[in-house]
Amino acid sequence: MAVLPDDRRIIVIESDPRVRREIESILEGSRYTLQPFDDVRQAASTLRRRQHDAVLVSLDWPAPANAAAIRALKKQSGPSPIMVLTSPARIEAAVRALRHGADDYLVRPPDPVELKTKLQRILERRELDSRLAFFQDELSKRTIAKKIEAHSPSMKDLVDRLLRVAPSRTTVLISGESGVGKELVARSIHFNSPRRERSFIALNCAAMPANLIESELFGHEKGSFTGAHQRVRGKFEIAHRGTLFLDEIGEMDKGTQAKLLRVLDEREFMRVGGNQSIRVDVRLIAATNADLESMVEVGTFRQDLYYRLKVVGLKVPPLRERRLDIPYLIDTFLDELSGANAVARKAVSPGAMAALSDHAWPGNVRELKNLLESLLVTTTEDEIGGDHLPRAIRGSQAPTEPTKLDAGTTLEQMERTLIRRTLEYTGGNRTHSAALLGIGVRTLQRKMQAYDIRIRSTRRRQRKPRSS
Repeated sequence: MAVLPDDRRIIVIESDPRVRREIESILEGSRYTLQPFDDVRQAASTLRRRQHDAVLVSLDWPAPANAAAIRALKKQSGPSPIMVLTSPARIEAAVRALRHGADDYLVRPPDPVELKTKLQRILERRELDSRLAFFQDELSKRTIAKKIEAHSPSMKDLVDRLLRVAPSRTTVLISGESGVGKELVARSIHFNSPRRERSFIALNCAAMPANLIESELFGHEKGSFTGAHQRVRGKFEIAHRGTLFLDEIGEMDKGTQAKLLRVLDEREFMRVGGNQSIRVDVRLIAATNADLESMVEVGTFRQDLYYRLKVVGLKVPPLRERRLDIPYLIDTFLDELSGANAVARKAVSPGAMAALSDHAWPGNVRELKNLLESLLVTTTEDEIGGDHLPRAIRGSQAPTEPTKLDAGTTLEQMERTLIRRTLEYTGGNRTHSAALLGIGVRTLQRKMQAYDIRIRSTRRRQRKPRSS
C-alpha cells in the first residue's frame, strides 16, 4: 500500500510514562510519528538538529521555569507550533505560556477528540504560515519569471511555445548554453501553470556528488547509511503537486537515471533504505547545456530517459542571437540590481548601450547581469558611459570596423544595428543619419519607433551671432 507524503513528526515532552502512553494510543494510526522526551533540554537538542512539525509539552514546573521552558522551545523550534499540556488546577499557567509563545493548551488527561482536533488545527495553521512565507519569498521571483524579455523573433517564438506548454503536466526539456536563463524559462512554465500555487523546487545535478544525488531526490530512512540519523524527505516529496526543476540533467549518473525514469513512468518511488512506495504528483522540467543526443550515442545517457524527458523540447537562444533583447534586459537588470544593492539607479549612455548590444556575450545573460552589477556599484557618475566598460566590450564597438554578421542574422537585426550605429556616429542627428542611410527623416523616425531605438541628439546647431 502506498504511503502519502504527509506524515507529521511530533515531539512529546512528558515525564509521566502513563500520560505518554495515553497520547501515543490516541494518535496511533493518525500518520503522526511521535518522538518522546522526559525534559525540555533533551528535546531542545533534537530540535536544533532538525525541525519538527509540532511540540507537545507538559507544564510541571513553577511559573518562572514554565516561561523559560516555553521561550527555550520556541527559540529552537522556530515555526513549529507548541501545544501545552496542563492539569485542571494549572490553567492559569497554560494561559501564561500562551503569552510566551505557545500556540494552544490542553488539559490532562487529554480527551482523544480534543487532542486530535487541536493538533490538526495548529498543524493547519503552521501549513498556512509556511505557504504564506513561501509565496512572499517567491513573489519577486514570480515577477521576474513573468517578464521574459522577448523582443527578438527567436525569443518571441520561445515564449509562444512556453505559454502553450505551461497549462499541461507534460515533461519539458530545456536546452541552451550556460547562462542563457534556462531556470527563468522553467519558472515561467511553473508560474503560468495550474501548479503556480504549489512549490517550485530546483536542484542542480552538477553541484551534487553522485553518491548523494539519489538521497537528495528521493530522501532516505534513518540508518540507511552512515550519517543518516533520521528520516529525510527528498525533493520529489517536497515538490508534491508542484514542479521539480533538474538543472544540468546530463551530469546525473546512470544508476540515478534509471530510478528517475521509473518515477516518471510510475509516479512513485522508495526512499533510500525504505521498503514502502511513496506516490507523488510532480511535474518535471529538466535543463541541460550538453548535447544529450551525443551522450546517448556514446552510452553516457540513457536513451529511454532522454525521450521521456524530451516530450516537449525548448531551446533558449544565446544572447548573441537575440540582440534586440539586450537594451530591455539592461533596463530590467538595472532596476532589479539597484534595489538589491541599495544604490541609485544609473542611466546608460547611447555609446555604452551600443557597445553592450554589439558584444558577443560568451557567458550570455549571466555575464551581462554580473557586469551590470559591477558597473552599478563601482561607477561614481550618474551615467554608465563607454569609458566605464571593459576594454573587450569597448573594442567590439569600433567605428572603423564593419558590423560582424553571424550566421542566421535576420534583415531586421541588421537594419536595427545599422540605424543605431549611424545615429551614434552622427551624435543622434536625425537629418544627417537619414542622409547617410539614404532614407527620409520620417522613415527613419518610424523605424526608430518600431525598433525602440532611443538615442538623443548630442549635437546642437550653432547659433548665429546677433548683429550689433
